Amino acid sequence: SHGLKWSSEGLVAIHVPWDTDRGRIVGEWKGTTMDRVLVTGAGGFIGHHLVKRLKGQGHWVRGVDIKEPEFEPTAADEFLLLDLRDPVQAAAAFDVEGGFDDVYGLAADMGGMGFISNHHSLILHNNLLINVNSIEAAARTGVRRYLYTSSACIYPAGAQTTTDAPPLREDQAYPADPEDGYGWEKLTTEKLAYYYHEDGLLPNIRIVRFHNVYGPLGTWNGGREKAPAALCRKTAIAKYKGGTLEIWGDGEQTRSFMYIEDCLDGLERIMAAEELNNVPVNLGRDRMVSINELAGIIGDIAGVDLEIEHVEGALGVRGRNSDNTFLNEVLGWEPQISLEVGLQPTYEWIEQQAKNDGLLD
Repeated sequence: SHGLKWSSEGLVAIHVPWDTDRGRIVGEWKGTTMDRVLVTGAGGFIGHHLVKRLKGQGHWVRGVDIKEPEFEPTAADEFLLLDLRDPVQAAAAFDVEGGFDDVYGLAADMGGMGFISNHHSLILHNNLLINVNSIEAAARTGVRRYLYTSSACIYPAGAQTTTDAPPLREDQAYPADPEDGYGWEKLTTEKLAYYYHEDGLLPNIRIVRFHNVYGPLGTWNGGREKAPAALCRKTAIAKYKGGTLEIWGDGEQTRSFMYIEDCLDGLERIMAAEELNNVPVNLGRDRMVSINELAGIIGDIAGVDLEIEHVEGALGVRGRNSDNTFLNEVLGWEPQISLEVGLQPTYEWIEQQAKNDGLLD
């Protein structure tokens, strides 16, 4: 049989071994001390940080995304600009001599609440294509371990109606009533990954339900940024130019927030945990704070006490927190870094970006 490989001339045909019984390309494994790792979504916030972490550990890393990292060059050995919505380009992303040992599936069309609440069809369409093509390409090329990054948005809205909502456990996903658009896409892909494992097509699956992740080198402006980044930017502008701090709604809506370094530690531990094969797990901090409290912490870091102006905006669920009981049982670990510690470098980095862009003049 023949497959496709991406080269400087474009896509070229290559011969690949084909398993006629399974209808899948056979991976050829070569034992090496250096794992071959693919990170999809490597141009994004978490993916870019993950590539740096993996390279620091000595792995050979390919990054794939529709865009390059925005704020600094990638550390990847190889970075391919590919659109995973196209099955031909997705096949090219997964094509490497000997196959990939580990794949971290982070690619997604997403953003903060302002973006995901107004683009349901776009998010559902693009992300389903990305994940259908990626998971199929992983199966066809014999990937050893595939980690899919899901989201706390898969949990039923009815369990998140109060500011003091109980932490969300993994077994609460069904009966299903996830967040519109983004939540349905994540839950659907969880099932897809589950079935690929059950049908013997992907031997090792990890399904990680992220709760909010923040840190430097993430989107901080333009409409796709999440609450911590948006509040850091707004605080910096008010600090230098005066004015109030705008918060959407009454600011009493609650969330938990995990610093990027905790996220990377968690991904590494979860990928290595055999007990989590095809078993969804939360990855997030279990400290719930209101958006008003979050703004206060950022204000303390910035050295300002700003007047808050509550305005209309997308709110999402009323309260959401991570139950880390299962994560702790399996790993003997959970995210450690406090908001006060993690927001310090985050705020400083965003203030500098805003200054560089002339927003503080």
